[in-house]
Order: sequence, then C-alpha cells, then structure tokens
Amino acid sequence: RITNSPTSPQAMEVEPVEVKETKGEAIAKKLEDIRALEETNPQQAVKLYKDVIGLDDPEGEIVSQKTQAIYALGELYAQKGLHKDLRNLIVDTRPFFTTIAKAKTAKILKELLNILGRIPNTAKLQAEFCKETITWCEEEGRSFLKQRVQTRLASLLLEMKQYKEALALISRLVKDVKKIDDKILLLEISIIESQLHLKLKNTPKAKGALTAARSAANAIYCPPSLQAEIDIQSGVLCSEEGDFKTAYSYFFEGFEGFDTSKRPVKAAQCLKYMLMAKIITNNTSDVYTLINTKGGVKYAGVEIDAMKAIADAHKDRSIHKFADVKKKYAKELGADWFVSAHLHTLQDDLLVQNLLRIIEPFERVQIKHVAKLIDLPTPLVEAKLSEMVLEKKLNGILDQGSGNLIVFQEIPKDKTFKAGLDTISELGSVVDKLYAKAQRALV
Repeated sequence: RITNSPTSPQAMEVEPVEVKETKGEAIAKKLEDIRALEETNPQQAVKLYKDVIGLDDPEGEIVSQKTQAIYALGELYAQKGLHKDLRNLIVDTRPFFTTIAKAKTAKILKELLNILGRIPNTAKLQAEFCKETITWCEEEGRSFLKQRVQTRLASLLLEMKQYKEALALISRLVKDVKKIDDKILLLEISIIESQLHLKLKNTPKAKGALTAARSAANAIYCPPSLQAEIDIQSGVLCSEEGDFKTAYSYFFEGFEGFDTSKRPVKAAQCLKYMLMAKIITNNTSDVYTLINTKGGVKYAGVEIDAMKAIADAHKDRSIHKFADVKKKYAKELGADWFVSAHLHTLQDDLLVQNLLRIIEPFERVQIKHVAKLIDLPTPLVEAKLSEMVLEKKLNGILDQGSGNLIVFQEIPKDKTFKAGLDTISELGSVVDKLYAKAQRALV
C-alpha cells in the first residue's frame, strides 16, 4: 500500500504483502511431520495418515497429498508385515477412487498391489483381493482397471501353481485386450503366458508367446523393466534347449535392465542365473569374477553366497561337498525352480563323472567296492550304474547274481566297413540311373 503525506508528497510507505499458505502445502508439511513419527510412534503415524486420507476435498486440491499418504501408509504396513491392514486400506480407499481419474486409480491400485506383494507368503491373500477387486470393477464399469487386475491375478495363479485356472484366465484376457489394442498390457500378458507354458513343459507354445511379446515390444516404446522380463524369459528358454552361452547373454541384458529400473530382487535373480550358466559351462573362474564386479558386490547376499559355494563344489568335482552345499543352502537354492532344476542336473552329471573315473581301471569290479570308494549307499550306486548302462554312458553290464559290474573294452570302429557300404550304395545308384536311361532309349 502506498500513502502520500499532505506535507511531504514525495514520501512513500510500503507494507509487506502476506502470502497465504495453500491447503496442499499445509498437508505436505503435515505429511513430513508424520513420516518423522513412523519410527518412534508408528500407531500415531497410522492414525494421522488415515486422517489425511479421510479429509474432504470437493475441489480436488489435495489429491496428490492424499495419494502420498496412501502410499506412505501402505509402505508402513508392509514394513511391519501387517498384510491384513494393508488389504483393508486398499478396500477403504475405494470411495477416494471414485473422485479421481480412472487412469490415476489404476496407477495407485497397481502400486498398492506391488507393496502388498513385498510381504512374504501373501500370494493367496493377493489372489483373493484381486478377485474382489475384479468384481468391484465390473460393478463400477472400470474395464481398463479390471484387465490390469486380471493380469496381476494370472501372475499370482502362476506363482501358486494353479496352471489350469491361470491358462483359462489368460485365454479370455488375450481376446479382450486385442479388441482394445493395448500393446503394453498385451506385452505383459504374453510374458506371463510364456512363463505358464514353460511350467507346463510346452516349449513350442512358450516360444510362440514370447515371440508375440517381442512383436508387441517392437511396435511401441517398451519400458526397460518389461524388456528385461523378455530377456530373462528368453534366457530361460535357451537354457531349456541347452544353449547356455546365449542364455547368459540374455540374463546379462535382463540384469542391466532390472538394475536400471531399480528392481533389486529381479536383478539379483538375473545375477543368480548368470552364475548358474557359467557353472554349467564349466567356467567357474568367471563366477568369482562376476561376484567381485561392481554389480556382484551391489547384490551380494546369502543367495549369491550359495551360488559361490556351488561353484566351489563343482570346481573340486566333489559329490559330497555338492550335497553339503545343497543341504546348507536348501532354502535359498530350493526357492527358485530354475536353479533347483539345473542343480539336480549338475549333481547327476557330477555323480556320473565320479563313477566313470572310479570304474576306469577295472574290467570287473564289485558294486559294493565302487560304493565304498565313492562313499555312497550301494543301492544308489547300483541304480545309477544301471541307468548309465541303459543310456549308453557306460559300456558294460551288471551281473545281479554276483553283484559285479563287468566293463567291456571299447572296440575301435573299422572304417573299412563304412567305406565299403558307401561304395556299394553309390554303385547301386549308378546302376539305377543307367537302367532308367536304357529304358528311355528302348522307348
């Protein structure tokens, strides 16, 4: 405000203008204060977060702040392992969802489901909640959100090994999503479908679904995390075919993608698969190099220690050390189906190699003596030797009466017989051609 004095017209007085704090700024400050209470008084923090979420906002001024409060409360519940309270929070926020845009609702719900997924052993609870949310979406006419929740439900059914139900849901979902031509969602569904067919041991269909995912990814901008999902699935399929060198390249690409997307759990999973590929291809020295790199140190933990122990046992060709590692890290190694399946193959190959090395100097040997030398139960050794004979890994027979293994000497193949047969075959072909020409000449 400017005032002119009658006696001194040039004199001016300026009063400071007071800036009024907006409602959103006030709530943002309150949220900072609540975050400070999370460690010292979590119960009070929960109450205050709920108060913020429940505030009336007819003009939509504090939608962003209320969203932050929902996320913060969800994270707090997840940290404390309160999965039921987190589930109730998602249900209680439905009235708030009706006041905001449908796309924003889908984003918030997806993030809350991700937070719920971080709590261990909640797959069944998540699946039940997804089914309830799908029903709510149908009542509210939210088809966009419904399809995303159905995609999440399909991945949960896959995790719970309910393959039949998951396959039926995926088949319906693919038809619905193709109608609206949502490439990103179709990409996610194709990846889940590929994983599902792989679990059902249907490799051709798994490859087909992965090809569909790649086609969808090429048509749009594919987020790094989704591209990494495609890479890790490609690596797993290559491993199923025994091409571990190509698989390693895919796992490495996936590792970089998940690392960039700040998804540490998936990045650590890719690192495990990279280490497994190196162990299977007998490149154990590369395992130690990978573990000591910047990425390896970043994701170091019990699971990586387990893979290092497996590499040590494989390097020493020790079947007993291998068994001890499997027993020690049973939880870490058994949790991942890919690692578990290839560990079984590794152990089997290691047993075959050890048995062949022990049998090598003998022409006839007692099975009990072989079992004593390898320090394993006789029935196990006998069963394995029988398998090796049937698979032609061992040229010999088992004499059940005397309990002996009779090993036959390898007879070198005489190339003369093969050359003679090839010559006769070629002569037969020449005679046939000459006969055909003679027949044509007579006609």
